[in-house]
Amino acid sequence: MAPVLSEKKKQKKREKHSLSDLKSLGQQLLTSRAHVNNLPLLLTFITPNSPPQYALESLLSLQSFFTPLIPQLPSSSSKQPDSDPDPEFIYLTWLRSKFDELTQCLIDLVVSSQSDGALREVVLDSIMEFVKVGNAGKFHTAIYHKLLRAIVQSELGVDDIVLDLLAEKYFNYVDVRYFTCSSLEKLARTLEIEEDKEVGQDVESDLPSRPSMELSIQKMFKLLARIQPLEAAEEKLEMWNDSSTLIEKSNNKKSNDKVLSSKSAAKKMKLKFTKAWISFLRFPLPLDVYKEVLVTLHQSVIPNLSNPIMLCDFLTRSYDIGGVVSVMALSSLYILMTQHGLEYPNFYNKLYALLEPSVFMAKHRSKFFQLLDSCLKSSLLPAYLAAAFCKKLSRLALFAPPSGALVIIALVHNLLQRHPSINCLVHREGGPNTTETSMEEKSSPESAKECSANRDLFEENTGIDHFKHEESDPKDTNAIRSSLWEIDTLRHHYIPPVSRFVLSLENDLSVRGRTAEIAVKDFSSGSYATIFNDEIRRRVKQVPLAFYKTTPTSLFSELDFPGWTFNSKDEVPISTANDSGETAAKRKRVD
Repeated sequence: MAPVLSEKKKQKKREKHSLSDLKSLGQQLLTSRAHVNNLPLLLTFITPNSPPQYALESLLSLQSFFTPLIPQLPSSSSKQPDSDPDPEFIYLTWLRSKFDELTQCLIDLVVSSQSDGALREVVLDSIMEFVKVGNAGKFHTAIYHKLLRAIVQSELGVDDIVLDLLAEKYFNYVDVRYFTCSSLEKLARTLEIEEDKEVGQDVESDLPSRPSMELSIQKMFKLLARIQPLEAAEEKLEMWNDSSTLIEKSNNKKSNDKVLSSKSAAKKMKLKFTKAWISFLRFPLPLDVYKEVLVTLHQSVIPNLSNPIMLCDFLTRSYDIGGVVSVMALSSLYILMTQHGLEYPNFYNKLYALLEPSVFMAKHRSKFFQLLDSCLKSSLLPAYLAAAFCKKLSRLALFAPPSGALVIIALVHNLLQRHPSINCLVHREGGPNTTETSMEEKSSPESAKECSANRDLFEENTGIDHFKHEESDPKDTNAIRSSLWEIDTLRHHYIPPVSRFVLSLENDLSVRGRTAEIAVKDFSSGSYATIFNDEIRRRVKQVPLAFYKTTPTSLFSELDFPGWTFNSKDEVPISTANDSGETAAKRKRVD
């Protein structure tokens, strides 16, 4: 009950004073020590419950009073000797306690959603001024850490104005960014310890166990994402506190004080940046934050880490999750594998498992298809692996939207150009002719043995596809025994760009010389809208008035399905067998 009564007394005292009284109290405080007792009274007005004008007036007076005295104030942990007490030391110690109380009141006010927005901006600036000079003229890390901890652990939303103001106004200073990383690293470890204690008390609860924990993680990520690492090539580094010991100054006496050692700054900043991110990634991230982190890592984080390979555990776990998370983790994992020597034996098995119809609807499908093309570029890939990817993509063409069919054709084209060993998938003949013994078999027993083995491997019954679509391991899919019949069906696709693209693929494959690869990025971000826009810009020279010269009597043609008939009982068959046993259709299509 004591704090409640104390708050009521403070409220009564505040009601007794007007705005003009506060101005008088502030002027008296600034003119003489005799009015130092006005200080505690002015502190009572710096609360979220006070009117903004009263809080602002009190803040201006107290800031003007404390700013010149800060270098003289002892530290909070200083103790006076027992013998011969010094009145001046006692006075300054009391002022230090009031200064600490003031900074705490300002932090409470700035993280309160009840406070006025304009007032919170002024209060944030005042706190940062104290941070600038509050530690005997040096950067006051303790006050800044209290500010960040209050922001992260408060009920403020992620889109609150304080987070944006802090990043926009102060993150361009090197020392602010440096100590922000340092504070966030400490906060991450503190929150992790607190969560471990809560989990020990309640084992059945899932992390994050509190709604505020998830909110804290979101705010920490927003602050981390706004920190731009220091470029080593920069020579002029802007510091919030000129006396900061963060970086050694240049030895050149003629140079400006702010011209600092950029290499030393970049090295120290990179170490703190790395520690902050590694500590943050230990959290059980919410799904929305998880996705944003994966989008950010390969562009803004990995190039600026002191040792990017430290992310291998996080990225491999993300890649093993499957679905859209694995798709988004592929970019960063690819960088670690190609640029930092990460070995991941099951990489292609996991990549093969990502080829599902849903990937054509994913938000980040454009980057995924480009990376997929890059991952399959090596000429050292075994034939069974290249064939498995080629066949799996071809099968997905039957389920994918038209834009997906276009990118599949581009990927298959590049695979066939890079890996000639899988060209057998394009055209494979069967039938009695393949069982006849050739002249080479008769002349050479070794050749006969090889041909016999090839027949055992490749001979197929008509209408049977040996490819195992549901198999997760590429080497067990039997893709090398199949053919790309799915791509052939796209020649009759209902979208003209798809059928035209298949014809261009067929023309490229008929050329004996090696043709240029297709840029997958030109098709990876396609959609119905892009296809439509491309079609309406095409200049059509000849438009057919009818698709058929004669009115069709059935939906399908016998040429499309050999051995099947689609005639009604009362109709005369529209196709007959000629002398050679081949079926010819009387319906003709106009190109």
